[in-house]
Amino acid sequence: MNLFIPFRYRFKQILHSRRSKTDSLLNSLNRNFTLSLPAKIDSMNILLLVGGLLLILLGANGLTDGAASVAQRFRIPNIVIGLTIVAFGTSAPELTVSVSSALKGSADIAIGNVVGSNIFNTLMIVGCTALFAPIAVTRNTLQKEIPLCILSSIALLVCANDVFLNGDEANILSITDGLLLLCFFAIFLSYTFAIASRTPEETAGNDGNIKQLPLWKSTLYILGGLGALIAGGSFFVDGASGIARSLGVSESVIGLTLVAGGTSLPELATSIVAALKKNPEIAIGNVVGSNLFNVFFVLGCSASITPLHLTGITNSDLWVLVGSGILLWLFGLFFAKRTITRIEGSIMVLCYIAYTAFLIYSL
Repeated sequence: MNLFIPFRYRFKQILHSRRSKTDSLLNSLNRNFTLSLPAKIDSMNILLLVGGLLLILLGANGLTDGAASVAQRFRIPNIVIGLTIVAFGTSAPELTVSVSSALKGSADIAIGNVVGSNIFNTLMIVGCTALFAPIAVTRNTLQKEIPLCILSSIALLVCANDVFLNGDEANILSITDGLLLLCFFAIFLSYTFAIASRTPEETAGNDGNIKQLPLWKSTLYILGGLGALIAGGSFFVDGASGIARSLGVSESVIGLTLVAGGTSLPELATSIVAALKKNPEIAIGNVVGSNLFNVFFVLGCSASITPLHLTGITNSDLWVLVGSGILLWLFGLFFAKRTITRIEGSIMVLCYIAYTAFLIYSL
């Protein structure tokens, strides 16, 4: 009897059977994808990461405003406020994340945060700023501050090579190394105060940049900012560690990329806004000061609290850190008259992209 069924009905039967098989295959793929997605990306870890970063940024801003208002109320000079409170405020994200990571035993995030932030600052922030507008570099910056930044990277490279230099079993930033870095920070701070005291006219008239707050509100800003920094740092580290575990990625890679980029957002925003306002020179001082603060103070504090074992951070990462500082110095010194051009900025951005690709390829 099947031989007498019209052809169009036979065609409909075949089409229906194939469509059923296709639908079942698609449903199976969709079900497998839905089941495997949460296993790789935990929304709670992302929420902790983003929420922690927002708390850190808000806490740093509140603490800086409150402390600066109190300092001015007691007639502390603007130079001191700028070199201590404001400098601490811009580096508070790195300090909070690194200290929280050290206390939680995530040394790779603590060190990777600083190393990655400094690489991001030098290559990406300066590079992106130069793409908006060429950056003029002062003679003093080229002769003293950028070389001091390179010296800080070399000091970290030496402190982090116990296996090669001393024949130890592991590379560790010890408490002694942390105290040594803090001594370097004290020298840098005294140098900065000496430079600022010679040019008081450049720092005059900055009273308008500091919010005048009632004492009770300043106290509330300080206490609230500290609480937000502590809570945000804890949330941020938990989220970053959770993402690293769920994706099967080492904490060092997360610290060098995701954490470093997140904590460098204040410097990136400040530099791009300065370039849009035709003041791109601010980017160099912002980057150099932040890099020195990160190595000497942030890592110095973290290692002084507890020794930091380097497991995922390699010499390749540290040499990239040293090389990025040397590249910035060479571009400012030789190719154009103390200017970072757009071409040089694009080269720096490409160098950072290549480094990130190398980290991903090495997984």
